[in-house]
Amino acid sequence: MNSDRDRLMQRICMACRTALGTAIVLAIAGCSRTEQPEQAREDAPAFVERINREMAERGHELGAAAFTYATYINPDTEFLNSKANERYLEYFSNAVEQAKAFEGQSLDSTSARAIKLLKLGVSAPAPKDPQKRAQLSALASKMEGMYGAAKYCPQGPESCKDQIELTQTMAESRDYEALKEAWSGWHSTARPMREEYANFVELANEGARELGFSDLGAMWRSNYDMQPDEFTQEASRLWGQVKPLYGALHCYVRDRLQDTYGEDKVPSDKPIPAHLLGNMWAQQWAEIYPLVEPYPGVSDLDITAALKKQKYDAVRITRAAESFYVSLGFPKLPQSFWERSMLTKPADREVQCHASAWHMDANEDVRIKQCIEATQEELMTVYHELGHVYYYLAYKDQPYLFQSGAHDGFHEAIGDTVNLSMTPAYLHEIGLIGPVKRNDQSTINQQMKIALDKIAFLPFGKLIDEWRWKVFSGEVKPENYNAAWWELREQYQGVSAPVPRSEEDFDPGAKYHIPGNTPYTRYFLSFILQFQFHKALCEAAGHQGPLHECSVYGNEEAGRRFREMLAMGQSQPWQQTLEKLTGTREMDASAITEYFAPLLSWLEEQNKGKQCGW
Repeated sequence: MNSDRDRLMQRICMACRTALGTAIVLAIAGCSRTEQPEQAREDAPAFVERINREMAERGHELGAAAFTYATYINPDTEFLNSKANERYLEYFSNAVEQAKAFEGQSLDSTSARAIKLLKLGVSAPAPKDPQKRAQLSALASKMEGMYGAAKYCPQGPESCKDQIELTQTMAESRDYEALKEAWSGWHSTARPMREEYANFVELANEGARELGFSDLGAMWRSNYDMQPDEFTQEASRLWGQVKPLYGALHCYVRDRLQDTYGEDKVPSDKPIPAHLLGNMWAQQWAEIYPLVEPYPGVSDLDITAALKKQKYDAVRITRAAESFYVSLGFPKLPQSFWERSMLTKPADREVQCHASAWHMDANEDVRIKQCIEATQEELMTVYHELGHVYYYLAYKDQPYLFQSGAHDGFHEAIGDTVNLSMTPAYLHEIGLIGPVKRNDQSTINQQMKIALDKIAFLPFGKLIDEWRWKVFSGEVKPENYNAAWWELREQYQGVSAPVPRSEEDFDPGAKYHIPGNTPYTRYFLSFILQFQFHKALCEAAGHQGPLHECSVYGNEEAGRRFREMLAMGQSQPWQQTLEKLTGTREMDASAITEYFAPLLSWLEEQNKGKQCGW
């Protein structure tokens, strides 16, 4: 599973909402002021029909600008992408202004929902002032370009390393100082965007206030079919359900890292140094599995070695992912997917390697953008990205404004739900590992590897937007950006910076979703929902036995239930869509506890007598 996939989405242009492709959600350029007289003669259904039609017609052009920029980073494509965003922001402002004509009217439910989603349709609404709108668009494109082209050059141009190289060091090295340099080097690349981000926040907040929200964070939280404060409480409730499991994992991992690096570098009862967890952002810890493996040598779980030995390349990995979905009754991917996706890193230009899925034309032009390597993480990421792609294809017949996940966490959860079915039995069936004997030790090993990915991520998934909500509301000011960031990382994750930090640093900007302005709570929610979905699909498939042993690979009944849910898109409140698959209208993390029950009991035994917490 890709740590940064955070891969994402949102409605007006799914090409970038799920694509993580631009700092401002892309959409269409049209609907100029000259169209307002037409709107004056429209009723609400006619207005909604026109907006849907115009967005569908023009969305492809905007998606093309974004995809080209992401796969050919240069000043020209940055300019074109910025102008495309600028035109959309003008369109968006006009469309929302026109929609105000229906405020206070009694509307049919479909029109009312569409108009509400229109208002929430961008992740950074621009102010009405044309100069400020242009400035916001330019800042968004600039920050995205800065992130995509960033390199750490400790000794001049010949020594430069990009994110892929530094991330590889973080995953593979066990040298404390080498890890510290890679971590520090990448985080140093974010310093120049600090001022740009502060200006971006000011402008985006102004746009959100013009739409009637107190700030941009409140606008984001309004997109969950509940009041912003209610959603804040909901996120806290879900975190409370999983916090004990994370605490037990943290305690065990810290103790094992002491064995490798020494207690002087990994003290008991202190946060874990962030550079020792195998990931640039310490958000997922699967790469350090060899250091924390409960029962060394019990069952072969080295998927990366198997991929390399069997000479898997990017296309073969993507074909394997496609085959899983096809086994559930989903269609094969369109030929255009194979012709137009970027599956490997080109040697001749700068690109955004951050994995993302794209819905280019609101119909069947679907793609992914990823620099695929033959590793387990990349394998899981491709299965994840195709979850977005098959969601696009499932709801392509919905009106444009409803072409999104039931909420954004749904979109992220689809591929991850499939990841949960990639059990040892499934991996053996497709020839990546040998037979895995089911016994207590192999079960704990398997669950540990998954927990280092799924459970380790949960606090990180929550804190990213909590930091931004505080920034957007003004509680955290620019002069305290970095201090507030590390306060939250220590509070939730129990990790600390490996080197001293100051307000000259801008460590949040070293994470794509900050300069990319992609809301992140969706990932936290998706890590809850994927287990809830998995349990429902396993029940539909008639699975008998522990939840962690279930794979729905090849089960068409589970696939039918899955597709029926996906086809609803965002046409109704997410609670109704959730109920269609799971039978309940409430997100619930209890399936996580059920799934990891063997591991939690084992961790509690291992942690006896240890000083847990930080």
